[in-house]
Amino acid sequence: MKRAKERYSEEAAPKLKEEFGYKSVMQVPRLEKVVINCGVGEAVANSKAIENVVYAVTQISGQKPVVTKAKKSIASFKLREGMPIGVKVTLRGARMYDFVDRLISIALPRVRDFRGTPIKGFDGRGNYTLGIKEQIVFPEVNLDKLDKIRGMDITFVTTANSNEEGKALLTHLGMPFRKKAA
Repeated sequence: MKRAKERYSEEAAPKLKEEFGYKSVMQVPRLEKVVINCGVGEAVANSKAIENVVYAVTQISGQKPVVTKAKKSIASFKLREGMPIGVKVTLRGARMYDFVDRLISIALPRVRDFRGTPIKGFDGRGNYTLGIKEQIVFPEVNLDKLDKIRGMDITFVTTANSNEEGKALLTHLGMPFRKKAA
């Protein structure tokens, strides 16, 4: 099976250029970055939770994530400004294509009752966000080192101008979008 970077340059880019009638190769939409975000609400009560999520996201992405902190204090959630409440990591270049390849070929097929990724995740500018309920679909994560199974959001930031272009790009890269209910 071809890797994501090769698939983009050899198959996706020429097909997209033909499909949308671009005059230049530079007009063809491409993947700019992939952002993995994991919110940890229980970090307010359990400070150890952030460490577990940092471990999991590091294993999945191959890069150390940034701990995100609360911007505002919210009394009803017992949350103070500056408290750690999540982690995020931005992947670009080779790591990004490696992650996309592992996500599409290994992780998504391991999701229970998987029928394809929802089409609703586009933002109007060609970027796509996908939510995963369990980080254990990635084989890199050691179950014994986790305290709890958590989910994460994965955002694909593209240079596409519209949802149609972004969907076509991700489809050519191998993203299994859900077929409309017949």
